[in-house]
Amino acid sequence: MLKEFKDFAMRGNVVDLAVGFILGGAFSTIVRSLVNDILMPPLGLALGGVDFTNLFITLGDAEYETLAAAQEAGAATINYGMFINNVIAFIILAFALFLIIKGMNSMKKKEEEAPAAPPAPSKEEVLLTEIRDLLAKKA
Repeated sequence: MLKEFKDFAMRGNVVDLAVGFILGGAFSTIVRSLVNDILMPPLGLALGGVDFTNLFITLGDAEYETLAAAQEAGAATINYGMFINNVIAFIILAFALFLIIKGMNSMKKKEEEAPAAPPAPSKEEVLLTEIRDLLAKKA
């Protein structure tokens, strides 16, 4: 059973999946930073100085100035501003993956379109060519 598990774990697909998962996590961090640190501040400014991370609804009677204050007080909140950030991050991530896969598919098409080398002549053709050449020398 241990040998079977080792064969499974060392198969190319599992290792490729692990590498892809790790790179995906790193890429997700970059996209999240792009959304939170670069895209959302100008978008919030354009919408009248709105900070999307502080858009929330408190479930209860108390009102809080910021999301951090509400969370510190232990209030139940619906954080729709964070949801908006995550949706934008997802759209950017999905678009980036679309572009990567589209590029990979176009590279595969180019490889497939490359003309294949002509097949090597069969043994019969080689023998017939030798016979023809010998007959041409005798004539």
